[in-house]
Amino acid sequence: MSREWDGMDTPPDNSPHVDRRLGDARSTSSTPASLVEPVYARWRESAALGRVRLGRPLTFAEKALLNHLRDPEGQELERGRSYAAFDPDRVALQDALAQIVTLQLLVAGLDQLPVPVTVHCDHLIQAKVASTADLRSALDQNSEVYDFLRTACARFGMGFWKPGSGIIHQVVLENYAFPGGMMIGTDSHTPNAGGLGMVAIGVGGGDAIDVMTGQAFNLRWPKLIGVHLTGSLSGWTAPKDVILRVADVLTVRGGTGAIVEYFGSGADTISATGKATICNMGAEIGATTSLFPFDANIAAYLTATGRRAVANLASGVGEDLRPDPEVQADPERFFDQVIEIDLSSLAPLINGPDTPDLAHRVGEVGAWAHDNGVPSEISAALIGSCTNSSYEDMTRAASIARQALVNGLRAKTQLLVTPGSEQVRATIERDGLLADLEAIGATVLANACGPCIGQWDRGESGPTKLNTIVNSFNRNFPKRNDGNANTKAFVTSPEMVVAYSLAGTLDFDPLTDSIRADSGADIRLDPPVGDHLPSLGFDSGESGFVPPPDDGTEIVVAVAPTSDRLQLLTPFPPWDGHDYMELAVLLKAKGKCTTDHISAAGSWLRYRGHLENISDNLFLGVTNAFTGATGEGKDPSDGRTRSFPEIARRLAESGTPWCAVGDENYGEGSSREHAAMEPRYRGGLVILARSFARIHETNLKKQGLLPLTFDDPSAYDLIGEGDRISVLGLASLAPDTPLRCRIIRPDGGPVEISCSHTFSSEQIEWFVAGSALNVIRNRKTAAGRR
Repeated sequence: MSREWDGMDTPPDNSPHVDRRLGDARSTSSTPASLVEPVYARWRESAALGRVRLGRPLTFAEKALLNHLRDPEGQELERGRSYAAFDPDRVALQDALAQIVTLQLLVAGLDQLPVPVTVHCDHLIQAKVASTADLRSALDQNSEVYDFLRTACARFGMGFWKPGSGIIHQVVLENYAFPGGMMIGTDSHTPNAGGLGMVAIGVGGGDAIDVMTGQAFNLRWPKLIGVHLTGSLSGWTAPKDVILRVADVLTVRGGTGAIVEYFGSGADTISATGKATICNMGAEIGATTSLFPFDANIAAYLTATGRRAVANLASGVGEDLRPDPEVQADPERFFDQVIEIDLSSLAPLINGPDTPDLAHRVGEVGAWAHDNGVPSEISAALIGSCTNSSYEDMTRAASIARQALVNGLRAKTQLLVTPGSEQVRATIERDGLLADLEAIGATVLANACGPCIGQWDRGESGPTKLNTIVNSFNRNFPKRNDGNANTKAFVTSPEMVVAYSLAGTLDFDPLTDSIRADSGADIRLDPPVGDHLPSLGFDSGESGFVPPPDDGTEIVVAVAPTSDRLQLLTPFPPWDGHDYMELAVLLKAKGKCTTDHISAAGSWLRYRGHLENISDNLFLGVTNAFTGATGEGKDPSDGRTRSFPEIARRLAESGTPWCAVGDENYGEGSSREHAAMEPRYRGGLVILARSFARIHETNLKKQGLLPLTFDDPSAYDLIGEGDRISVLGLASLAPDTPLRCRIIRPDGGPVEISCSHTFSSEQIEWFVAGSALNVIRNRKTAAGRR
């Protein structure tokens, strides 16, 4: 990690007093026991109440949810239907979304936050050369944004993690996650903390704002999917293979609206960080979150990361931080679905390309690639990311590298390594693991997201034609890693990535095949070996945590009017009380329409704090269902073909409201709030789709948009180019009540269809007010008048 840190000194401590519990939580770089004690103090009582109310034993996830209800006695508890109000223990923000969250916080006008919040600078560091150079470049290019976030943290009492400190989810795991706790984070892979038994849920900025301003976190009571693990992992099989198998079973939307709870004797054999890998990628199946019960491995990790007091507290209620015995004995009675996985017979897998649920056995992927026109030659191999950058991951990857070095093998592809945190980086450097990987040709990148989120500049020599990469990341949509739609990405374990880098091709199975060395010898690789935790303990490296002052209310958070990176927000207008009549159809999306398609990352990350500028990427990655073209369509105003963002801008400037039509699982992917804010900013009012991903549907509601699903999915096919759509009966908008929609054809009679929504009574207030943020502002204004 670079020692440079321009203008990022700790802000002055100029205040007398804050609430003691929150003061402790804010002023240290880890969760204090004082924050955990109240959670466990009420644990048994809340669980007992839940058993009475539900009339049965409880799963671990249910206990944790019940323990964080705002109204445990009166809250409805019907799975998949009841909206519940929760009080999370903390909030975590990554720097890309923290900008827009902070800008909304300024609009809300609050002075003090009721929960601990941290901001993590991990998204804006581009991988181009190597760690030190890339970090120095990021500090130079993003200084305005970092200074804005650092100042905002001081102003509102949030902890600030400097660039280079690590990826948000790894830092949270090392410092803040604890068994049975509840947190929300503005990133879809927040469930990584489920590896320590925490109910950690990825959200958009609107949900974060709610909790940060004292409102409840509103969530539909989740369904429960149980994954019963037996046996134990061995050989080339890794924790990554567990979630790759679950993704194969459930697909990218099979976990929508559900918590995935892992249990069974096999669960206790997996390390805490291995559990985190599995929970992290639960985002790829649409799950609300995933979690494991408390066990000895979790206690050991807490102790190794300096939280012995938390481990002791958890151990004191350890039997309660697990499902009730009856659940383990007869899981079918308690889960909506149960998946059985025998870890002893689980084969190493590699998933992809283009979607994280397309699973192949490692020995079969080469033949699949040949049959499907995907290059078997590998252009790059990448290990790390928030999913797989633990000490255990690195030791297993390095064990393969050491074998290669001894036998005269080097990587035949570009090999990039991303440590998940400064603590992991410092520890694996001390223990020689980085040197092992560098010896076979690896380049070490900054402790940041990098290529996993599109922050990868492959340079002029980077391939533009069809090419294949393998990585240990979580998401592999087209353009996800390098912005190139021709890059086919496969996801597998870190040790398997290293093996593939040595072979240079997908036509390789390390369980059975050899690699020809320069000497002519055929080398067989032994299975990887690794350590859950470092025997010498963790080396914390250079601390990247900046605590806030006790009172920052006098600190000014400034945004330059001329900035092209940051822009103050103007509240969205409220609903005008009328039905939406003859909305122009801006686009009809075909197939996948993820948040990457709606609002790309990569180079566009620089505009995450400037809504006007980033709206120039709106729908650029979407496939037009009418023409098959990407990112462009017919302008409803004059019939000319233009890019979707240009059409949206023209419609907004002319005051023409519009809607968009999506396919299945619209908004799949990240918690990217901009994918909802941009349509609203450009005058969009309604999104109709066959189905929605959970986070994105909530984000749309938060911004005052109306997400509707076709009651008959085939109604999607009825919408033609040039049609307009009316949404009728909005004055009677009510929970569980469908709306009438009318398709108006340019040369024919209207077609009536029925559409449903998932608004609760509280969420209807967001729609009426124009956004959830407007509701908060209105309440604050009303309180000020009293």
